[in-house]
Amino acid sequence: MRPATPATPVPRQPGSGAVRRVLPRRWTVVTAGITAVALLGPVPAAHAAPVKPKPDAAALKDRLERLTEQYNGLRVKLAETRRAAKVADGIARQQDRALEAVRRDIARVAATSYINGETDPTQRMFATSDPQSLLDQASTLRYFATQNGTRVSALMQAVQGAQRARLAAQERARQVEALSAALAKKRDSVTKLYEKAKGQLDAPTPDKPGKAPSVPGSGKGAQAVRYALAQLGVPYSWGGGSASGPTYGIAQGANIKGFDCSGLTLYAYARVGINLPHYTGAQFNAGTHVSRDQLQPGDLVFFYSDLHHMGMYIGGGKMVHAPQTGDVVKISPIAGRPWAGAVRP
Repeated sequence: MRPATPATPVPRQPGSGAVRRVLPRRWTVVTAGITAVALLGPVPAAHAAPVKPKPDAAALKDRLERLTEQYNGLRVKLAETRRAAKVADGIARQQDRALEAVRRDIARVAATSYINGETDPTQRMFATSDPQSLLDQASTLRYFATQNGTRVSALMQAVQGAQRARLAAQERARQVEALSAALAKKRDSVTKLYEKAKGQLDAPTPDKPGKAPSVPGSGKGAQAVRYALAQLGVPYSWGGGSASGPTYGIAQGANIKGFDCSGLTLYAYARVGINLPHYTGAQFNAGTHVSRDQLQPGDLVFFYSDLHHMGMYIGGGKMVHAPQTGDVVKISPIAGRPWAGAVRP
């Protein structure tokens, strides 16, 4: 048997099947990659951190001015309550002196009547440290009901008057304490809000105040306007301003000598002998209300439903006012703000 002849190997030619088999696989990979990119779209860039929106500076300033006028209102109320407390304390002392005088009178004319073998209640009232408690006893009241003497009547009136006066003085003292606490709390609120939003509130270049116009007239309103216009360019200061002129205020205003809106009008009218409280709400009730078409130089103009901003009308649809932190006393149109009303002091 003849052995099998081994097959002669055929040399590989360019474009042979082996090469053709490799190329399609490579193109398949590339094509798949291109298809995937086309389907997925462009590769997104690296994710940037979201930008936190800055607080609205105008809204912050408006809120701070509202808080400041609330603070001014508490400050005015506290001053009024302290005066009332002082008066109430004086009345209580006066009533105590009157009671002591009646007691001395009754001591000189000791009563001789007795009820059920007891000492005359009139004499006991002289001796006791708490005559009101004795008055509350039924036997004492029955005794006084049978008496017509002027000394007995005087003693009853003096005891009751002194008691009422002492209670009134104590109530006023409690009110002063409560208002003092509320004032401190409001001051803290203004200070904390200012510190929190400090970067958005400090304006590096305040608006120019403008030139003071000539205001005719010799009335107190015209005179007050001229005093206010003389303050053009003075810085705004929260809580600033008094009858004597610009003062340091609170929070941001603690380091600025100037005026807030009600401090400016207070000062201007104080110069012509009219005393206004340092509070827009109180100044709104400090004169005759006039309509917008009746405005005259010197009239106080108010804005917003809570009256937290005000100015002084100068004529021609304009006012002089202390606008906001970072600004100065200047002239502005009265248009553009929510109108609340006008008052002629």
